[in-house]
Amino acid sequence: MKQAELTEAALAVFLDAFYAKVRQDPLIGPVFAEKIPDEAWPRHLATIRDFWSSVLLKTGRYKGNPFGRHLGIAGIAPPHFARWLGLFEETAAEVFTPAIAAEIVERAHRIGDSLKAGLFFRPEMRGVRA
Repeated sequence: MKQAELTEAALAVFLDAFYAKVRQDPLIGPVFAEKIPDEAWPRHLATIRDFWSSVLLKTGRYKGNPFGRHLGIAGIAPPHFARWLGLFEETAAEVFTPAIAAEIVERAHRIGDSLKAGLFFRPEMRGVRA
């Protein structure tokens, strides 16, 4: 049965399912594996849960810098973001009712667009293919 309410528990179910797909994905899985060893995944998922809880439920638990964290990832490119968003949308549709899935996907697109703009479309990046 799909989650009809956006709660901490539903968010945890969604994020666990989503990141299980991410880790197995042939395009983005290796990027994550390079930065996050297996033993660090529980801590990483806790941070991700705090981030999305802050974004979607306004809990204020996340205190990090998502842009800064992504800035240091060598080889990250727009196709990685497209794949991440595709898996995010797919998993949201599997876990949540359509209205909730649409809400969280819309937020993910806004965040992704902001990150991409900062990472790939800076003035110093002119002439570099994205």
